[in-house]
Amino acid sequence: MPLDFTAIDFETANPSSASACSVGLVKVRGGRVVDTASWFIRPPFGHDWFSEWNTRIHGIDESHIVDALLWSDQLSDLVAFAGDDVFVAHNAGFDMGVISKACEASALATPEYEYLCSLQVARRTYTLDSYRLPVAAMAAGFEDFRHHDALSDAEACAAIIVHAAKRHDAADLPALAAATSVRIRSIGTAAVLAR
Repeated sequence: MPLDFTAIDFETANPSSASACSVGLVKVRGGRVVDTASWFIRPPFGHDWFSEWNTRIHGIDESHIVDALLWSDQLSDLVAFAGDDVFVAHNAGFDMGVISKACEASALATPEYEYLCSLQVARRTYTLDSYRLPVAAMAAGFEDFRHHDALSDAEACAAIIVHAAKRHDAADLPALAAATSVRIRSIGTAAVLAR
């Protein structure tokens, strides 16, 4: 099985995990980036306000999402891009929480996906003072990207996984997970049943 996955990153409008306002997606096939996508999202009602703190971090405010579709109208695009891939994200619990909470706030079923955390993989691959995305990405040879831009962060995350797989001589995500003792987890119905 080749090194295939979709890296994903969300930015949120406020402290609510349901407040996705931007997503970046990077499709990797055989360890190479073959497609990317990103777009703004209008968060679900009740979660659609912007905190000054979040805007200061990512630079997104109400003006960016004025013409954006709601999460409920864009979920199908996200699922179509990812297909049956395993998601990879840096601090994946956050990004998978965004999917779950935005779906819950929109009265939608959370799609079923497996996922692997590049933060945990980085901790088992590199010896660094910090494992924040910019530092881990630099260790993987991916530098000079716009941190907190969803697409740039997803590209950095993909670079970490590809580099870590080479370092561990892992041909695919299950082999990388085994080599680093990091579990591939899941969201959606499968995750609920596994509890």
